[in-house]
Amino acid sequence: MTDLGQTMQTGFTIRTRGQGLYEFTRDVAGWVAQQGVSSGLLTLFIRHTSASLLIQENADPEVQVDLRNFFSRLVPPSTDPAMSYLTHTYEGPDDMPAHIKAALLPVSVQIPVSGGRLALGTWQGIYLFEHRDSAHERSVVAHLAG
Repeated sequence: MTDLGQTMQTGFTIRTRGQGLYEFTRDVAGWVAQQGVSSGLLTLFIRHTSASLLIQENADPEVQVDLRNFFSRLVPPSTDPAMSYLTHTYEGPDDMPAHIKAALLPVSVQIPVSGGRLALGTWQGIYLFEHRDSAHERSVVAHLAG
């Protein structure tokens, strides 16, 4: 079977509980497997300006903790004296820092599909990186071309 020319799209909803990384690899891998595409390219795109997408280690949860802590130190809340230059502050002290983090990190990722499966490495997972303090429902669009 030749997969050339097939394209499919779907959406994923990820519910967050505040800042942190939320893995949704299984959901994506399951959808890709159902499409019957043996070779192709998957693009994921997050439809928000205060969250990001990452391919990151999924074996040791300390990696996610360290990433969150690093970015919290790199871009602290607007209440931090170092951030006193910010003007977009009316949505809370985490809002503009969340936009800055999203500007530094990817809002889309591409993953090859090989043999009908995501061509991720052994320890790689797909994560939504929530940059806001409160819970959100985030939307990710998936586009599979084979």
